[in-house]
Amino acid sequence: MADIIVKNAYVMTMDPDAGDLKNGTVVIEDGKITEIGEKTSESADTVIDAKHSVVMPGLVNTHTHAAMTLFRGYADDLQLADWLEGHIWPAEAKLTADDVYKGSLLACMEMIRSGTTSFADMYFYMDETAKAVEASGLRASLCHGLIELWNEEKGATDLKEGKRFVRAWQGAADGRIKTMYGPHAPNTCSDEFLAKVREEANRDGAGIHIHLLETEAELLAMKEKYGKCSVHLLEDIGFLGPDVLAAHCVWLSDGDIEILGKRGVNVSHNVISNMKLASGIAPVHKMLEKGVNVSLGTDGCASNNNLDLFEEMKTAALLHKVNTFNPIALPAQQVLQMGTINGAKALGTETGMLKVGMKADLIVVDMKKPHLTPCFDVPSHLVYSAKGSDVRTTIVNGKVLMDDYKVLTLDEQKVMEEAQKTAEELVARVNA
Repeated sequence: MADIIVKNAYVMTMDPDAGDLKNGTVVIEDGKITEIGEKTSESADTVIDAKHSVVMPGLVNTHTHAAMTLFRGYADDLQLADWLEGHIWPAEAKLTADDVYKGSLLACMEMIRSGTTSFADMYFYMDETAKAVEASGLRASLCHGLIELWNEEKGATDLKEGKRFVRAWQGAADGRIKTMYGPHAPNTCSDEFLAKVREEANRDGAGIHIHLLETEAELLAMKEKYGKCSVHLLEDIGFLGPDVLAAHCVWLSDGDIEILGKRGVNVSHNVISNMKLASGIAPVHKMLEKGVNVSLGTDGCASNNNLDLFEEMKTAALLHKVNTFNPIALPAQQVLQMGTINGAKALGTETGMLKVGMKADLIVVDMKKPHLTPCFDVPSHLVYSAKGSDVRTTIVNGKVLMDDYKVLTLDEQKVMEEAQKTAEELVARVNA
């Protein structure tokens, strides 16, 4: 007997070898997909009728800072330096472990509701984010942010904490949590420190999550300090590889892209954050042409201001069309791959497509909505018309986290009320 059967669905597998089923069934047992077909002879404890809906792989957010939901709308429409130095950094300095837990719970709630089943997160007090992931049922790749700032003592302390976190939480929450090392960026960490991080990651078999060339300021600072850009510095110290997840990658040269492709580096494209902070436009089409695995991330809510990957997909598709003056740039199917298959590859998880034997991370998107009618092309609708709020059911690791728009793993009202109270108290401390 199976655990879950999802039936009467348009099954969008994202499996290039299988294609889609217009009226199909997905069977789940012991956290994995055991059958995909038109019908099944199996019975199950839970049967979900997905009529008028699309069943698809859960979306993967490859770069965010979950606890920054507490800063949603706190400081908008400001110059980057003022935004960071005058508002975000002073507020972050006042954060407590409990604040991070409450903010992370809110982020998990938002992601469950909008169809994200896995995410990569870099912040501090990361034990609290891990606890939120554990409670919510989501899948996550987590790392403690390491900001050495050319201070050897601080670097040693940060690296020790990063290592402790990597070892404490790897494989936790029934295997839903993976851990990584999280050096902040090449312009906030010395090359010697980055080399040490690489050594520790190799020793622990852990991946590395880093911000890379988000701004022109980073590019100029690196050239002034080292006489080369961030990518070439990382290449020279042997830092880059297929276990590296690089967020942003806006200010890349053609040579940088060649290196990223050659080394198998995974890139997280944070299109809305980059637009909101006026950081620039990442050369996504060039990266894809060179075989770089490009996925999608939202960044934190302070610079987005939500965690809706459907919105991220649409924005990416539209921006790169107008930026290249090419209406066929980043077509819907390719953007969906970035939000599913590519994201799963970047995090090294057996998700991102619906295939027998893979982990059962999937969502049910309700297509019986005015803005989704009529439907001629499902991928097109999912990218250009659908919203996170159209997700009616979310399943991770074979467990239903949201059923028919009701979140089952968290108390939604309590999470929102506590996050609101926490955010207000935090701002009061900042302004005291």
